[in-house]
Amino acid sequence: MRAVFVGASSTTQATAAMLLQRGHEVVIIECVKEKIDSVSETLDCGYLHGDGSRPLVLREADPEHTERLFCLTNNDQSNILASLVGRTLGFKHVVCKIQDAELIHLCIELGLEDLIIPSQTIGRNLADMFEGQDPGDLSAKIRGDARLFSFVVKGNEAGALQDLALPAHTRVVCLYRGDRFALPDDGSILKVGDEVVLVTDEGGRAKLEARWAPIADE
Repeated sequence: MRAVFVGASSTTQATAAMLLQRGHEVVIIECVKEKIDSVSETLDCGYLHGDGSRPLVLREADPEHTERLFCLTNNDQSNILASLVGRTLGFKHVVCKIQDAELIHLCIELGLEDLIIPSQTIGRNLADMFEGQDPGDLSAKIRGDARLFSFVVKGNEAGALQDLALPAHTRVVCLYRGDRFALPDDGSILKVGDEVVLVTDEGGRAKLEARWAPIADE
């Protein structure tokens, strides 16, 4: 399979090295030529010199034949913009890294559900480890056809949780209201701004994306 990375960050380099070792094709987009020269000494993969948030550069990375686009620069705004442009150009799956947790809801509202928030993940795992708990992330335990999906409730969706009319094989896992976590029940009432986390299968995810993902050119 083929993976494209925007930004030759340390995260990119570590992930790319593993993918290359497993026999996958890797392309790294980087706007600093000196960084490409340095990284190319250790990573034998494809490189594109340019701004990965620009349509012309991302189009050159061949979205049609790429399994996943990873936007992993050290700038949140650049990653979000590159993710949105990449989705518009037809990349099948887009992964966006952000450092500022305040941007999580914005990303979800923009349809960028595949988020990496390193500070939160590391902090949570270290706190769990300190308390003697298994630091394994939930996403690592989702196997087979199971998929996670989340969306932010808008005005016309506020109301009884049971009125959401979800696809078959789809269940609500939890709710976030601000920073507060809640386990829902049949009587739960959704409010505007709530983040709803679902577990579904591949068919259900496609229907959920069609319903909640924004139109790319809006």
